[in-house]
Amino acid sequence: MKKFKFPLDTVLAYKKNILDTLQIEHGRILAEIRRQLELIEQMQQDYEAFSSEFRTRSAEGLGIRDAQNYQLEIRARERDIEKEEIRLQALRKQEEAKRAEIVEVKTDTSAIEKLREKKLAAYNAAAAKAEEIAVEEFVSSRMSVQSTDE
Repeated sequence: MKKFKFPLDTVLAYKKNILDTLQIEHGRILAEIRRQLELIEQMQQDYEAFSSEFRTRSAEGLGIRDAQNYQLEIRARERDIEKEEIRLQALRKQEEAKRAEIVEVKTDTSAIEKLREKKLAAYNAAAAKAEEIAVEEFVSSRMSVQSTDE
């Protein structure tokens, strides 16, 4: 019997290739999210340190011009943190979309793999049946040869 050939093997390979690519992209986005979280954390720590410095200097007595400069810097840092948090939200949306793509491709790939398994099982059953028939024919012909010899 000829070798098993699944007609959708090329499609399955293509889907697996797409899945691998999507998983790499997903990993890249997750790494960007981690970097963004670290950046925001560092910015918040700097903001807290700067605010603490402002409060300390204010308690010691600070000129109006210096106080205004501190407040301007504090507002600028708050805006920068907000911008980075917006970027983080955008990255999380990208990650969610990429994860949805991965789920879709995994579903397609799984369906094709299950179909392949069913076709392979049917092929193996047919091959076993053909082999069984061949053995029976061999045994029958062997028995008929022996009976004619006697």
